[in-house]
Amino acid sequence: MNLEVAEEQGTLVAPNANSIAEAYYSREAAWFRGIYLGDQPVGFVMLHVEIEKPEYFLWRLMIDKNHQRKGYGYQAMLQVIDHIKTLPDATELKTSYVTGEGNPSLFYYKLGFEETGEMLEGEKVLKLTFQ
Repeated sequence: MNLEVAEEQGTLVAPNANSIAEAYYSREAAWFRGIYLGDQPVGFVMLHVEIEKPEYFLWRLMIDKNHQRKGYGYQAMLQVIDHIKTLPDATELKTSYVTGEGNPSLFYYKLGFEETGEMLEGEKVLKLTFQ
């Protein structure tokens, strides 16, 4: 996938090639998909799934710079959330973000995520609890 975030977002999300390589080495735990508008790729999403615990973590979400602010990320996340709710003992989805200018916290708040007070590798952790 030849997708990129805006230059100022480069420190906020890993390149897709890195994510796919990470998924390859975490085969049993990684779940990743392209986000498409018809036949055109517009983004990428990757989860860390540990059904045995159970634990579900949004590792990556990126929408190409030319397709941002059109609702594609929001709609993709609604589908991801619906998918996770079908998995064994799914009670929450966690994610984390890099603080600073342009961070995605407001996006996640709109989806219902809340701060946990935790930090993970220098990133703030959020969680969405399922009813």
